[in-house]
Amino acid sequence: MKERWLPVGLIAGGLFLVNVIARLVVRFGAGSDDDKQITIGLWALVAVGAVMIPVAFWYARRHPMIRVVGDLGIAVVVACLLAVLVGPFVSGVSPLSNGVGLVFRQFFYFVGLSAIGAVLGLLGLMTMGLDYKSQSWKRYIERTDSKPRRVVKR
Repeated sequence: MKERWLPVGLIAGGLFLVNVIARLVVRFGAGSDDDKQITIGLWALVAVGAVMIPVAFWYARRHPMIRVVGDLGIAVVVACLLAVLVGPFVSGVSPLSNGVGLVFRQFFYFVGLSAIGAVLGLLGLMTMGLDYKSQSWKRYIERTDSKPRRVVKR
């Protein structure tokens, strides 16, 4: 159980940490300048997508694709819920202070950019032929191409 869910929890925690760092930068660095706040927020979302590229690359090398999609999907949704519902407290506001519409937009932006990053990581992995399925096919071909030992008759 620990081997399955510990990496998922670490990924979710890492994505949430990126969001918390961005919120702290906004709180202490941007002040009340809306343009700076929006710029930092967008860079934070890009950073979340960028974090997902190597994470998906690493995770898909070791596991079948259905497990990768499920585990990374759960990690992203958990991190997103933490970022949307707990993250605003880091900024000094309540989660629903700006309305429910903002919460839904944050959720979809976070999930969308995470998915884009994960897809880019998976496509890079598949392009190099290092994913789980390609490696399985490679082992199968190597096993079937080897000829059995010939029996010598005397």
